[in-house]
Amino acid sequence: MSSKKLKKAEIRRQQSLSSIKRLDVQIPEGISFSFRYYQDDKDKFSLADRDSRYLASLLRRLRDLSQLKSQEIINNQSKSLRCHGIVWQDTTEPNGFGIPNEDQLVNIPYQFQISANEYGRVHGFFSENIFYIVWLDPDHNLYS
Repeated sequence: MSSKKLKKAEIRRQQSLSSIKRLDVQIPEGISFSFRYYQDDKDKFSLADRDSRYLASLLRRLRDLSQLKSQEIINNQSKSLRCHGIVWQDTTEPNGFGIPNEDQLVNIPYQFQISANEYGRVHGFFSENIFYIVWLDPDHNLYS
């Protein structure tokens, strides 16, 4: 291909890129979810035998909660959400999540329900407006 044709092709490509207009979209406030510290290596927090209804319910719950701020979730008194701190000595995991640097990362561990007792709970912690999911607990195994 001649350099003249190459230059014309490059100019057309640059023009087409410059004609793409960026939209300044206001991203709504709300929490985000991260699976950075997610652990699925314990049988009691396994999703191995769960069907698609479980996953669909989990995703709907995360979608709905992502429209709220962390304090709205923590202070919510809804019986279908039941978000509250975890007291490790009252659980089957008295040593906590077991993630590296947990004492620096986790101020207060929290749990919330996926739906009213049907699909278990989500366990993790907030850091600013991010909820880090550590365990999915479909069978309520964190408490005996």
